[in-house]
Amino acid sequence: MTRATYPSLAGRHVVVTGGGSGIGAVITEAFVAQGSRVTFLDVAEDESRALSATTGATFIRCDLTDPDAIAAAFAAVSPVDILVNNAANDDRHDIATVTPAYFDQRIAVNLKHHFFCAQAVAPAMKAAGRGVIINMGSISWRLALPGLAIYETAKAGIEGLTRALARELGGDGIRVTCVVPGGVRTPRQLALWHDPAGEAALLEKQCLKFRLDPPDIAAMVLFLASDDARGCTGQSYVVDAGWS
Repeated sequence: MTRATYPSLAGRHVVVTGGGSGIGAVITEAFVAQGSRVTFLDVAEDESRALSATTGATFIRCDLTDPDAIAAAFAAVSPVDILVNNAANDDRHDIATVTPAYFDQRIAVNLKHHFFCAQAVAPAMKAAGRGVIINMGSISWRLALPGLAIYETAKAGIEGLTRALARELGGDGIRVTCVVPGGVRTPRQLALWHDPAGEAALLEKQCLKFRLDPPDIAAMVLFLASDDARGCTGQSYVVDAGWS
C-alpha cells in the first residue's frame, strides 16, 4: 500500500509517548519516514533501544506516571512541534477487586500523563504560535466492553480533555485532536486476547472485513499532525473499520 507523504512534517520535532512498542513504535517509525526529528518516551528499555538503533529516533526512558519525570524529560527535549500522547495499558480488571491504589495507578497510566505532557509542551508551542497535540483514545468506552471499567473511564476522559485543551490553546495556534482506534492487530493483542474465535467475532462486528494494523492508526496520526489538517481541532477521529 502506498502511504501519503506530508512535506510539512519534514524537520518537525515530534515526541511520541509509549513510542517504543506496539502502535507507538509504528507511529515513531512513520514520523521518521516523513523526515521528522523524533523523540520517544517509554519504560520498555530493550524494545526502545532496538527501535532507536534501527530508526535513528531518540529514546528517553521516562516513567509517565511521575509528573516530575515528565517535566524533566520535556525540559531536556524542548521545543516540541508535535506531541503524540500514545502511552496506555489496557490490562483487564474486575470491579470487585479494584482498590483505591489500583484505580489511581490505572488513571495515572492511561490519562494523567496526557495532561502533564500537554502542559509541558504548551509554553514553547505558544511562543512559536503553532503546535499539534494528538491524544490516543479508544472505542472501548463507546462499546462498553467488559473488564475495562477504569481503562474506559480514562479513555472517555481523554476525549473530554482533548476538547478542553483545544479551546484553551487554540488562540495560540495550537491544535488538539484525538485518534480513536478500534481493534488493532498488535503483538500484545494477538498474544493475550485475539484468538481465532475472537478474531472472527471482531470481524463480524466491523463493517469492513479486514483487521486493522498499526499503520492504519499511524496514517491518521500523520494526517492530523500535518499542515493539511490545519482546520482540525477539538475533535475525535475514529479508525475502527466501522465497529462502533
